[in-house]
Amino acid sequence: MCAIQLLIGLGIGLLIAAVGIIVASGISSRKGFQKGFEERKRRAEAEIGSAEQEAKRIISEAQKAAESKKREVLLEAKEEIHKSRVELDREIKDRRNEIQRQERRLVQKEETLDKKVEALEQKEEMLNRKSKEIDELYEKTLEVQKQQIEELERISGMSVEEAKVVLLKNVEDEVKHEMAMLIKEIEQKAKEEADTKAKNIVALAIQKCAADHVSEVTVSVVPLPNDEMKGRIIGREGRNIRTLETLTGIDLIIDDTPEAVILSGFDPIRREVARITLEKLILDGRIHPARIEEMVEKAKKEVENTIRQEGDNATFETGVHGLHPELVKLLGKLKYRTSYGQNVLSHSIEVAHLAGIMAAELGVDVALAKRAGLLHDIGKAVDHEVEGSHVTIGADLAKKYKESNEVVSAIAAHHGDVEATSIIAVLVQAADSISAARPGARRESLESYIKRLEKLEEIANSFQGVEKCYAIQAGREVRIMVKADEVQDNEIPLIARDIVKRIENELDYPGQIKVNVIRETRYIEYAK
Repeated sequence: MCAIQLLIGLGIGLLIAAVGIIVASGISSRKGFQKGFEERKRRAEAEIGSAEQEAKRIISEAQKAAESKKREVLLEAKEEIHKSRVELDREIKDRRNEIQRQERRLVQKEETLDKKVEALEQKEEMLNRKSKEIDELYEKTLEVQKQQIEELERISGMSVEEAKVVLLKNVEDEVKHEMAMLIKEIEQKAKEEADTKAKNIVALAIQKCAADHVSEVTVSVVPLPNDEMKGRIIGREGRNIRTLETLTGIDLIIDDTPEAVILSGFDPIRREVARITLEKLILDGRIHPARIEEMVEKAKKEVENTIRQEGDNATFETGVHGLHPELVKLLGKLKYRTSYGQNVLSHSIEVAHLAGIMAAELGVDVALAKRAGLLHDIGKAVDHEVEGSHVTIGADLAKKYKESNEVVSAIAAHHGDVEATSIIAVLVQAADSISAARPGARRESLESYIKRLEKLEEIANSFQGVEKCYAIQAGREVRIMVKADEVQDNEIPLIARDIVKRIENELDYPGQIKVNVIRETRYIEYAK
């Protein structure tokens, strides 16, 4: 269509041009004008005819191209339809095959279930038959047992309950006698073997008076000038308290105690950092996250300086020199550890002095004894960070920092976990026990202390044959006197062990409690 319009426009333009030429030339003469006009007319008609022929040709070619394009589009559409139909047929075939497979599996499962149900029904029937047989046998057994009991009652002249009492009494007496003899035999054998360990008897006896029962102090209290300060510590939407807890790793308990904040955490170093930080913030008055970060860093440096200074003071006070700097730092950390209310650093210094004094009396190396005594609890500085007991950790640390074998052995043996191989190890055991067991060393409230002693005596008095009992040595020993005419020698070990079991089950106590059962016979005569 565009080509036709172009040709028509071209013809009209040529016609207008021809008319313009005729008008512009003027009329020179009528005959000449007529002749020129005819000439131009013929030329214009020829050009118009040529343009029409060209237009028809272009239209014919356009129609042919359109028909060709139409055929191509139809062929492509047919091919696409055929392809889609083939894919659809294949998908339908695959789905049909999958459905058939699933149907076959369901049929197989159904057949399997039918077989299982049939087998279960057979088993149930068999069990029912056996149950009936068992019931019949049980009835017969009861009847036979009843007849036997009646016959036994007739022969013995006692009822069933009376026979039970007699039988149990005989068995109990026999078992008690055999147990007592066995215990006595074992104790006698142990006493015979103890001759080879005579040099350690005194130190080990003292050491047994106290064991490793540690009660960690896990809270610190920071007083506040007023309760309004709690709101400032918490901060807007809790941002201040969250920052402080995140930086120190310590929980802050705000609402439980009036005009005080409780710091709760297992790590005593972190708790001390949190305490110093909070005290500085309260004094400063400016409490916001940036200021908290600054104060936490200052508190950490202050605690580190205190730790180093305390470690140096401990070595200077005991006269122990040449320790590795890391061991000195770990000693300083013990300032923030307690064992049942007893400061571990003070305890270690005291053990060092005691071990040195005893070493001087025995003529062994005083400096080595002090060194082992000072380092014996070094593992407690990191026992909350490293897996294992403080004894094992302390021995490993001593090896790591090149301490002598005597010191490592004393640390490993100071609670009896391993055999003491030197006199230094025995002295450290004794010094550790003396420091922990002396009056006032470990804190305990008066009320709980009195209740514990009363409970000890109450437990001992509850046993048959006990005449008197006394809780002595601050509750570390209970001495029991039994009646000689009611309790035999072979029954004393049983009574002692029964009392020990009752104490272990019913009491909470530090260290160990020695149960000492005494039986004596006195004969009195008068000379007249």
